[in-house]
Amino acid sequence: MNQRFTITEVASMLGVSSKTLARWEKVGKIRRPKRDWRGWRIYEQGDVQQIKEFHEAIFEVEV
Repeated sequence: MNQRFTITEVASMLGVSSKTLARWEKVGKIRRPKRDWRGWRIYEQGDVQQIKEFHEAIFEVEV
């Protein structure tokens, strides 16, 4: 079964706030996730991976 995550869980995994994820979504930096019957964002594993890659790209530090 495909695991699903809330915006709070994804934000916690990445070390950002849920408001940051919502802002990235609003300005088009990340894809809009599906919504459940309550209208809450539901992120699937693929969504989380894409957001993680975006996050790593913008916070990439050269050593």
